[in-house]
This record gives sequence, structure tokens and C-alpha cells, in this order.
Amino acid sequence: IRSRRRLKEAAMSDIDSLIKSEIDSANIVLFMKGTPVFPQCGFSGQVVQILSHIGAPFKGVNVLEDDALREGIKGFSNWPTIPQLYVNGAFLGGCDIIREMFEEGELRPFLAEQGIELDES
Repeated sequence: IRSRRRLKEAAMSDIDSLIKSEIDSANIVLFMKGTPVFPQCGFSGQVVQILSHIGAPFKGVNVLEDDALREGIKGFSNWPTIPQLYVNGAFLGGCDIIREMFEEGELRPFLAEQGIELDES
């Protein structure tokens, strides 16, 4: 039993390392179902639309490609749902939070405060 637990812990630390490297690879990282070009869930699609609408450059990470990643990101952020948006290495929230920030006019200023240039063309 101990060796199984060690294997599971090792696998979790590998996933955490992968997640951390993804988060560190871009200023805005969206863990989502599908890709930015082909979202495979409505909530992921909404966040992609919002980020695209305001001209925020972001990297999409498809959690459907890896079950360990899909489960691991939930534990990493302590957030039960996907999509999950990270800005400058910090977890910002899921679809509801991003949509609310956008609707309240808070998302653009927040990203500007984070030093992220938006392509408003």
C-alpha cells in the first residue's frame, strides 16, 4: 500500500510540475476543455470569446488530452471546475468570475494593472 501511495504522490508532483511550467509559460494561461480554436465545452468557449473580444493574448491548455492533468489542475488551484484562468502565475477564476469581471468592466483594467497589453484592434 505504501508503494502505491508513493507512486500516486510522485505522479501528483509530476502533474504539479507540469501545471506550474504551463502557468509560467505565458502571462495568461487558460486551462480549458478543447483548444482556443475548437473549445469543447460552453464554459471554455465563453472564456475564449471574452479574452478574444478584449484582445488578451493567452495560451490555452487542453485538459481533455490528459486525465491526470484534468484532475490535477482542480487540486492545484483548489477549484472544482474547468475552465481555469491564470494571470501572471496567479489563479484568477473560472467562467463565472471571468464573465462577471467582463460584464462589470473590471477585466480590462485588471489585466492592464497586471502589465498585460491588450490588442484592441
